Amino acid sequence: MERNVKKVVIIGGGVSGMTAGIYLQKAGFQTEIYEKHTIAGGQCTGWKREGFFIDNCVHWLTGTREGSGLNRLWKDAGVLGEDVLLYKKEKFYSAELNGDKLTFWRDKERTRKELLALSPDDAEEINQLMDAVKMAESMTVPVEKPFDMMNPIDYVKMGISMADMGKVMKLYSKMDIRELASRFHHPLIRMAITDYMPPGYQAYAFVVSYATVTGGNGDIPRGGSLEMAMRMVKCYQKLGGMLYTGTEVEKVLVKGQKAEGILLADGKTVKADYVVCASDTSHTFTQLLDASYMPQELSKIYKERELYPVVSAFHVAFGIEGSFDEVKETHVFACRPITIGMRRTERMSVNNYSYEPDFAPKGKSIVQSMFVQTEEDYEYWMKLYQDKEAYHKKKAELSEEIEQRLIENYPQLKGRVRILDVWTPATYNRYCNAWNGAYMSFIVTRNAKSRTVPGKIKGLSNVMIASQWLMGPGGLPVAASTGKFAAQRIMKAEKIKL
Repeated sequence: MERNVKKVVIIGGGVSGMTAGIYLQKAGFQTEIYEKHTIAGGQCTGWKREGFFIDNCVHWLTGTREGSGLNRLWKDAGVLGEDVLLYKKEKFYSAELNGDKLTFWRDKERTRKELLALSPDDAEEINQLMDAVKMAESMTVPVEKPFDMMNPIDYVKMGISMADMGKVMKLYSKMDIRELASRFHHPLIRMAITDYMPPGYQAYAFVVSYATVTGGNGDIPRGGSLEMAMRMVKCYQKLGGMLYTGTEVEKVLVKGQKAEGILLADGKTVKADYVVCASDTSHTFTQLLDASYMPQELSKIYKERELYPVVSAFHVAFGIEGSFDEVKETHVFACRPITIGMRRTERMSVNNYSYEPDFAPKGKSIVQSMFVQTEEDYEYWMKLYQDKEAYHKKKAELSEEIEQRLIENYPQLKGRVRILDVWTPATYNRYCNAWNGAYMSFIVTRNAKSRTVPGKIKGLSNVMIASQWLMGPGGLPVAASTGKFAAQRIMKAEKIKL
């Protein structure tokens, strides 16, 4: 006897929502995804300007190494496969200061030699750091099932698989990125480490991120972020899922302890047996649902701003006539002081996308510069955005100043550069409902407790959450895994074998 097909409505067509939809379709559910933007993908996106493609998201994709659970998830979701080429990053990034240059290579032993040659006095710290990077290559993102569905054997297996990470945590979990940098004598090593991550991040985050690249688990799918998102859309629709873009959801319709469906911004209602909120969690619990439904753990995090800050960014994309061989991938250098938002900096990054042959017209190049922005900066940009003319004027002024600094460091670019686009923390909020313009989840600072937010809502039996905000550090792996977890919770409720 065939079971009654249950309908699941998913709010948000980003990576979380698409992943949930794919797994639910495979399990035999009828699903519909509602996305307010005109395309799916959320922050995993990109766009064209003057024949150039601007990529917003993937600097590397954790999970490209064969054999891991995350790798299998990406394949299930259509992100990776035999027909998807991978660009194997040659380096993590490079930095320069006072004529010295340092690169964190994919080949970690090459990096070790370069660091030791640069600063023999730092040998002990260098060797400890590089040994930790090697150990951190074993780090895996737990994606098989949510913690609340694990049994003791699952926990034991996870502990065994991540034994080396325990050693890394013992070394670096009690210090932040600035403290890690201060352990080195050489000014370039100190500067290079703080170049990579905003203040507040714990030191082990740097180690793990670098290990992702050295371990071959952080390559880049060819075609960039938008193509990645579109492969997920193709996978979802091929399974029979229905995607509605340009369709904003007003709220979840609740009656008693269950959701009956959703109300769209145009006044239409959509009935459902289950609802998955795959949007920014602040939006979920201030717009879609009453704030009283917010999990206690999440509420505490939102209130404790100093312990769990978030960051955003100010970006400029440049089109360049001819090649720009002086920079490969990401490079950071000193520049004349510049104030972006409320934050003054004397360092600037440039990322060359020459590894993507279709990102720029033939004979041209595209590069992007990114400046970290804090929550204070976000407030600055949102206030400025109230006056559209002033907002656009400030963006234009800053992008021109940044262009000047780019040319000052690379005089050979004079007359060959033009500004393609500029986007700010306000942009992330407008298009993705991103809380405080954040592109990642909360930073768990040194003095904060690591917290995992449940994907279920107390008081609502048929509403699940899928979002990068449920676990640190957020990003694509957490977005995808929580989407899968939401699907698994619904499958469990319907007694469908995982």
